[in-house]
Amino acid sequence: MKGSGKNRLKKRVSEPTLKRLPGYLYYLEKAKEKGIISISAPTIGKDLNCDATQVVKDLAVTGVKGKPKVGYNTYELIHGLEDFLGFNRTNEAFLVGAGNLGSALMAYQEHQVLGLKIIAAFDVDEKKVGTHIGGIHVLEYKKLFSLSKRLNVKIGVLTTPNDVAQKVAEEFVNCGIKAIWNFTLVNLKLPGEIIVQNTSMSSDSAVLIRRLNDSEVTIKN
Repeated sequence: MKGSGKNRLKKRVSEPTLKRLPGYLYYLEKAKEKGIISISAPTIGKDLNCDATQVVKDLAVTGVKGKPKVGYNTYELIHGLEDFLGFNRTNEAFLVGAGNLGSALMAYQEHQVLGLKIIAAFDVDEKKVGTHIGGIHVLEYKKLFSLSKRLNVKIGVLTTPNDVAQKVAEEFVNCGIKAIWNFTLVNLKLPGEIIVQNTSMSSDSAVLIRRLNDSEVTIKN
């Protein structure tokens, strides 16, 4: 007996595919706003500057299938993407480090859907404690431990200075956090079962600048 569609969706999906899926979702939501009910993979590929075969392969993770000469149902595909990404349910998170980057993330969340909801932020800076950023209350860092036990939050967003990142990450784990979104430059050393997603502003800017420099050299030559 063949496995059900839901079982197939449990197969491991590559990180590049996962990173492309929110882009498809945003594109489809804009298409829906324009009243587009059906859309084909070649159309999506052309508009997003990617191969139609890759589009089909990526969207297959949703379990939604397109029809020959018709394409995908826009509404069905949006629902499938939201369900697969977990954007249609609340994934609560704690943030530690309410500095410039942490504050920017909290302010951004107020107007965007990230697939997770930061419900509280924590900091050791007395000037930040007691303030609200993007509607999120900044609390004393020591309250992280008691709130974690009460709210059973599984996601931690790490936007601390690099020199305390490892310590805070370990305390996240001790609080029951199972997944950490790490915005620091530190290569965190944590138990193997802890999920860590590294997002380095410095690394991304380095790639951008290097690619720009390389392109300028190519043009000159």
